[in-house]
Amino acid sequence: MSDLTVDVAVVGAGPAGLAAAVAAAEAGAVVAVVDAGTQTGGQFWRHRPETGDADPDGHGHHDWNTFLDLRRRFRAGIAAGRVHHLPGLQVWMASKNDVDGFTLRTTRTVVGGEGVTPTVHAARLVLCPGGYDRQLPVPGWDLPGVMAAGGIQAFIKANGALPGKRFVVAGTGPFLLPVAANIAEAGGEVLAVLESSSLSKWFPHWKAAASVPGKALEGAEYAGIFARHRIPYKTRSIVTAVSGTDRVQTVSWAKADADGRAIPGTGGRYEDVDVIGFGWGFTPQMELPLSFGVQTRLDADGSLVAVVDERQESSVPGLFLAGEVTGVGGAVLAVLEGKAAGTAAADASAVVLPADVLPAKEAARRDRHRRFAQAMHQAHPVPHAWQEWLTPETLVCRCEEVPVSEVTQARSTLGAEDSRSLKSFTRVGMGWCQGRVCGFAGSCLGAGPGEPAAAASLASAAKRPLAVPVPISELASLND
Repeated sequence: MSDLTVDVAVVGAGPAGLAAAVAAAEAGAVVAVVDAGTQTGGQFWRHRPETGDADPDGHGHHDWNTFLDLRRRFRAGIAAGRVHHLPGLQVWMASKNDVDGFTLRTTRTVVGGEGVTPTVHAARLVLCPGGYDRQLPVPGWDLPGVMAAGGIQAFIKANGALPGKRFVVAGTGPFLLPVAANIAEAGGEVLAVLESSSLSKWFPHWKAAASVPGKALEGAEYAGIFARHRIPYKTRSIVTAVSGTDRVQTVSWAKADADGRAIPGTGGRYEDVDVIGFGWGFTPQMELPLSFGVQTRLDADGSLVAVVDERQESSVPGLFLAGEVTGVGGAVLAVLEGKAAGTAAADASAVVLPADVLPAKEAARRDRHRRFAQAMHQAHPVPHAWQEWLTPETLVCRCEEVPVSEVTQARSTLGAEDSRSLKSFTRVGMGWCQGRVCGFAGSCLGAGPGEPAAAASLASAAKRPLAVPVPISELASLND
């Protein structure tokens, strides 16, 4: 397959993308779904390989029945010829013209595969690329054994095994809870969960929390697991350093004040640690949306996200967005946004009204989850004073081994206050990950202590001519 022309192309097959593809196909459109994974589900519903007659039982997953229903309908769309599933592929460049609509050029997730990768042409496009764990540097975070919290969870879900025996989970937000629970249920020992925020920050947002009672039930479930496995949950607590010879061995921690500053004389050390997982919320994958020049804004958690209308359509006509790229809010919200985006994108005349893309009950549920997401971001912010944890030797960019001292010097002496300037003067964000790990932290350091990252700096860190690494053979084979 070299070229595929469809009504609607969907990028991503996680909660948002799966829902968008199903909604568009069931509304009568011919759909192509390009996904980096080899099977549907994305990061949230990542599971063991679907081989033979065995099917994952959903243990450790939430909303598993929702996934099973979407997967059944997705497969029905494939059988009916309305859905073309293109797994194991990533979009490295996307473009739009007024005549042909959208063009997606793809490359294989794993280099070395055989055959020509398809180019997808679509009248309308739905982007659901998801996100990844936001990371903040801490002394020693470049040691082997330091992982993203989501990376630990993905390892367990995909392999049914643990990357170590003794764990510390640290950062902020409700996502730390399922990660620690998954570790414990898989047989690992969680020495502590260190939450930088205080649960009292939820008090001003109790109405938003109460409007989504399912979240409280999830919290009660995790509380039971924590009690059963005797997992310490410490609020207003931060990691001050990670140390070891050739891998993580010791994690030092301290109690923190309201701004996230370590309180002298508090805390202690955890010894014989195999893995520490950090999670400071999520960073939306904005490479593809930004390549189209969509309108953006800063969300309550400091993330750069895209602006959409009630139909999930962006400022670029025919381009719809759903999931983390419009604001991190969880799988339930992503599914509802995906359904709205897919329904709207399926309409060739583009006259679908907001009231038509979701029934009133589902629209109200979507709005409640959006309010809950905003409350969550405000109750679990990135600590205001996190830059005070750092030493001059702490690496900001692990790929290029750029320390904090070089970044602060470039800011103070060369006026490098944004990610683009910092990349030019210090090589921050110029390595293998292209700023996906250090982009947020670098933008904050450029802004200065206690200052939020600027939208323009975050956009610069995420804007790439090639959205993902692509073999030079792919470029050489282009005939236009």
